[in-house]
Amino acid sequence: MKIVTVIGARPQFIKAATVSRALRLMPGLREILVHTGQHYDRNMSDIFFDELEIPRPDIHLGIGSGSHGAQTGQMLEAIERTILKHDPQWVLVYGDTNSTLAGALAAAKLNVAIAHVEAGLRSFNRAMPEEVNRVLTDHVSNLLFAPTKTAVENLSHEGIDKRRVMRVGDVMFDAALFYAKKAAKMSKILARLALEPGSYVLATIHRAENTDDATRLRAIFDALEKLSREVHVVVPIHPRTRKALSKLGWRAGKGLRLIDPVGYLDMVMLEKHARVIATDSGGVQKEAFFYRVPCVTLRTETEWVELVEAGWNTLAPPTDSARLYRRLRRILINFRRPRSSPALYGTGDASVRIARHLHNR
Repeated sequence: MKIVTVIGARPQFIKAATVSRALRLMPGLREILVHTGQHYDRNMSDIFFDELEIPRPDIHLGIGSGSHGAQTGQMLEAIERTILKHDPQWVLVYGDTNSTLAGALAAAKLNVAIAHVEAGLRSFNRAMPEEVNRVLTDHVSNLLFAPTKTAVENLSHEGIDKRRVMRVGDVMFDAALFYAKKAAKMSKILARLALEPGSYVLATIHRAENTDDATRLRAIFDALEKLSREVHVVVPIHPRTRKALSKLGWRAGKGLRLIDPVGYLDMVMLEKHARVIATDSGGVQKEAFFYRVPCVTLRTETEWVELVEAGWNTLAPPTDSARLYRRLRRILINFRRPRSSPALYGTGDASVRIARHLHNR
């Protein structure tokens, strides 16, 4: 059985690392790994294949950046050619990026079965490109691998046949368990940045709703700048965010440390030892929980609602810098760990369960 796996963005490399490992242990399965090139900066892409020991892509489409329509269209055309050439039984896609949607649409048009890892997530905000991508992908997929109970319920509410839905847990939790020891052994990021564990706030900002909105972007960085006068604030800066800040004319003060994007192992160490994490990333919200670090999500809503309900995540819409600063500072000073830490994302065997489901089809 041949499976074409489509990846193209940083979070998908992490997910594919665990699932590809499980797939390649299954007899009779052959995986063809296709990298769209959606993330093309070395620190956003190649380093992940090195650190996570993911097999090098069999096919690199080299699409690169562009508007949503142009990027998705180019990917759709290129992935279609790949599917026609290799004639797989399954196309496997991850998450909610343009690569995800392009892979799913190309397969659907060619009547090739689609498996979607991380199905059923909903922010219920259709203004987010990611929300559109995940909804459309779910509705054309043949197997939907849901990470949580909430995700399963979302799919049920949308009328998706429950026989197509498998609750398997979260593959990013698998990755967190698998790579934690390797990160502790290999990463020197804390020493390089002269950071003590628990002495800093880690922030990541990359979503278009924040980077493309000058008011929100300025509110976020003004709040982080003010907070950095009291505690170290470290921001691995996404290329999109750096470009948006430059266009805005915003300049960081001495206390705010904007660093280049880091590899996965370095990011694990930065997350694990942060005092607070502020982010607009879905994946980083979960990783904060895995390492039991309080998280402030710089958005109006989140697809990971169970983290808010469990008390580990706080929503903070970045519409006003003063209000956001106060929210961040309150979490920094007054956060009280929830009494319980429920097993929200499975038991660390999601990747094996996905591989078994595909193998048995």
